Amino acid sequence: MLQINDQFRHKFQYSQTDVDLFAKVSGDTNPLHIDAEVGKNSMFGRNIIHGFLGGAVFTKIFGALWKADGHVYMKQTMQWMRPMFVETEYEAVITVKEIFPEKNRVLYDCAIYEVSSGDQCFTGEALLMNKKQYVWS
Repeated sequence: MLQINDQFRHKFQYSQTDVDLFAKVSGDTNPLHIDAEVGKNSMFGRNIIHGFLGGAVFTKIFGALWKADGHVYMKQTMQWMRPMFVETEYEAVITVKEIFPEKNRVLYDCAIYEVSSGDQCFTGEALLMNKKQYVWS
């Protein structure tokens, strides 16, 4: 049974190949993501990953890692606080914020932190429909 403040953590990183594939699939070919020279000459000094690629880790968590046999995404809010980079280790953290047992829904806080610095890169919330057994005993 889920409870308020239950948490799940997942470390991850993306390669430039991942970014290039995301650019191809999404159609977002902004050179800041895929052209090393443009990235080097930008205010970041290197390429940044697509914000939605960074946030996509939550799809992986809810779809394959955290009670992955019944979640249905209903809503996701996203705010990017810092750029994210390839070959950098991050940790995504989900925390149960609110439970709506009458509708089998759970509201999660979602955050991403750069592991080496502890800096938060992403914040948001996700509302998911869950299997009844996880929300109500």
